[in-house]
Amino acid sequence: MNEECFVAEYTVTKNRSLITAALLAVGASLCCVGPFVLLMLGVSGAWIGNLTALEPYRPIFIGLTLLFLGLAFRKLYLVPQVCEPGTPCANPSVRRNQRLIFWFVTAILGLLIAFPWYAPILLG
Repeated sequence: MNEECFVAEYTVTKNRSLITAALLAVGASLCCVGPFVLLMLGVSGAWIGNLTALEPYRPIFIGLTLLFLGLAFRKLYLVPQVCEPGTPCANPSVRRNQRLIFWFVTAILGLLIAFPWYAPILLG
């Protein structure tokens, strides 16, 4: 296996919790952000009101998002990493980049999850 494939495989495996958390946060905010984005794109119609059908599942999505963010945090900060020399995880810049991406994604997910509370201020 060449080194580029190994780096790509390592990155996907290492960030699986973060990717899952991002997908769950999108699911949690779909009922609120979806209609807003469609309206901003110029799509209108009475059917947009039907997009709130996912609202009852929002707490489940939020809980799962927080769970997977916690797992990603645990993997990045709490669990000691054992690496062989020459692997991507042995490079400190890889770990630093993973942590930066984690905090960037966490901030975006926080904004998506909190959208129903600050949407009236934006739209008001």
